[in-house]
Order: sequence, then C-alpha cells, then structure tokens
Amino acid sequence: MDQIANPSPGFQRNPGKVITVEPYIGTVTVRAGDAVIASSKRAKVLTESPYPRVLYIPFEDIDFDQLRKTELSTHCPYKGDASYWSVLPAAEAGKDAMWAYEQPFDEMIEIRDHGAFYPNKVTIEAKPA
Repeated sequence: MDQIANPSPGFQRNPGKVITVEPYIGTVTVRAGDAVIASSKRAKVLTESPYPRVLYIPFEDIDFDQLRKTELSTHCPYKGDASYWSVLPAAEAGKDAMWAYEQPFDEMIEIRDHGAFYPNKVTIEAKPA
C-alpha cells in the first residue's frame, strides 16, 4: 500500500465523507460583465454534500491578467488551504471571487492547478456537450 505524503485530516477523522471530482462534459465560461475571465472544455465538477456542486477550471484556461491574488486564505480539513483572487473587471463585487487549492491534500489532488468562482460574484455559464 502506498503511503500518502500529504493526507487529509478531515478524511482521517471522518472516513465516511464522500467528495467526488469528475470531468464536466461541456464548456464552462466565466464572465465579469462582458469580460471573459475563463473558458474551458476541461472543467471538473466537485460534489460534496450538502453543498452545491462546484466547477473547477484548469489554470491554463483562466485569464490571470484579469485577476489579482489577495491576502485571503481559508482552510478546509478535506481539501487543504485555499488561496483567493479578485476579478479586476468586477471591481469591489469581484473581491475574492476565485479560489484554488494550490497544494491540496493528496485525496483532492485532482483539483490542483484549478480555480473555482463564486456564482454570486461572476457569471458562470455551464453548457453541456
């Protein structure tokens, strides 16, 4: 059995917790007003009850020129430490609108190098294929 280098304390305490990450079959586009912040056909869907599903977009498909990293950081015992970015075209409404787990726990490695956006701060369009 392989040893986990960066295990999630949440899963260790609660082994029955289920978080799934699957490919989103279709295109996800994120906009702030008319500005396209991200567009991807390689997004992933993270499902974690009781929360709404979250679409994670690969960093390569996000326009980081329209984002600014902020000082905010939060911790999830299942995923790890989240970093945040503000969406510049959205001004104050876009503050801390995107988050990412840059060094997630091993169990959530599938969302590494992916960002997610708050739907109340930007427009997220998910069009199935």
